[in-house]
Formats: sequence, structure tokens, C-alpha cells
Amino acid sequence: MALRRMVVIGLAIGGLAGATGHAEEPMAVSHADFGSSAASHTAGATPSFHAAFAALPEATTQVEVQPGAVDITAIEPASGTSLGTGTASYYGKRFHGRKTASGAPFDMNAMTAAHKTLPFGSRVRVTNPRNGQSVVVEINDRGPYVGSRVIDLSRAAARELGMIGPGHAKVELELLGG
Repeated sequence: MALRRMVVIGLAIGGLAGATGHAEEPMAVSHADFGSSAASHTAGATPSFHAAFAALPEATTQVEVQPGAVDITAIEPASGTSLGTGTASYYGKRFHGRKTASGAPFDMNAMTAAHKTLPFGSRVRVTNPRNGQSVVVEINDRGPYVGSRVIDLSRAAARELGMIGPGHAKVELELLGG
């Protein structure tokens, strides 16, 4: 399948080369050109894979930044920023000791949480508005991936918020920083 795509790409490039007046003579293209030892095939006016891409300019890692442009990869929410409200859930015994997305083992007794987008190490105050209880957790995992939930808490954090029985609760989130 990959070989077929490469040959099609080669045919397209060969056609483009012909259109620009730089066509090469027809040549045989073999599987060896693509890292395989299978028999050769004739591909009409298609140059070899390597020859087709030799004329392309080298990729640059430098990007010209326009005046006033903002590097959005460097933007982090300000400390004390409200992240809004949503449903929190928790995870515990079944995941205890497993590796989290950050690489740290999950500890259901630690004040940690999973969030879809916040950087690892971010600290978030999670408040249960029904009882006024709040905890500060550190983001060390990705998730939740169930419904419209906004954060997955460790069992210890869920216990402090009074949500062990129901398994989920509406919460308010506030980013405190890293």
C-alpha cells in the first residue's frame, strides 16, 4: 500500500516535471528504490523516488515572525484564573500504581488530577459549591474522557470534596499556577 502511494506520488511529480519542461527520460523504478528487494517495475516517465525529491528545497526550521505576532505556545493562563464550572469525577483503586500521562505513577491517596489541556504541574483549586469544600490538586494526568466531565480527581481529593458516594459532582475550577 505504501509503495503504491509512493509510485503515485512519483507519477505526479514526473507529470509536474514534464509540465515544467524538466522531464527526465523514462526509467525503471524498483522496490529497491523504496527499501524493498522485490522485482523492478517500469513506471513510464517517473523519475526514481530519491531523484524526484532531490530538486525540492531543504526545509527550514526558521519561521519569519511578523511584527506584533504572538507566540501562542508561550501563553499560559494567569494564576488565579477561573476555569469555570463543570462536572468532576474521580478514579482510584483500579488505576492505583499505574503510570499517568506525565510518567508519574498514579497515587489515589495524593492530591492529583487529570485535565485535558492544562500543563502538567499546574495547581488547580477545585471547589464543591454544594458543601463549600475545596482542595488544591496538581495536574499529572490527561482526561477525563467520559461525557462532558472537566476534571478527574484522585480518590483523596474526591473524599475531601464529599463526592465519593455519588461518584461525581459539579465543581468550580481555579488555576493557581505551577
